[in-house]
Amino acid sequence: MAELISRRLTSQKTLLQQELDHSTTLFDAEELYAKAVKKNSAIGIATVYRFLRECVDAGKLHSYSCDRKTIYSTSKNNHSHFRCEKCASVHHIDIKKLDFLPVNLRNMVCHVQIDITGICISCQAKNK
Repeated sequence: MAELISRRLTSQKTLLQQELDHSTTLFDAEELYAKAVKKNSAIGIATVYRFLRECVDAGKLHSYSCDRKTIYSTSKNNHSHFRCEKCASVHHIDIKKLDFLPVNLRNMVCHVQIDITGICISCQAKNK
């Protein structure tokens, strides 16, 4: 099990950490809560939010904004969107190469979120 970040070890935090250790995708607090409450009905959503905040503050978890919600990841991968200004559709995009950022910023980059706005292919085709 990965190192627990809180000084006060509780069964709820242990359970939440175990869930994080098995996480391979992006998730939000409610999804983590739903998994945890199946194993321990005594856990509360406030405990989940506190735990997630502690993990982000300690650099053990990464948070992103997605569709007006905070989502989390154990991975340092980037999280990027393309949003169409005509139809308002949103698509997740994978930007493979961001190695220029640390050089240009001269800082250590932990993770990146990019939101790109434009006109999607469908809307472009409608305007032709």
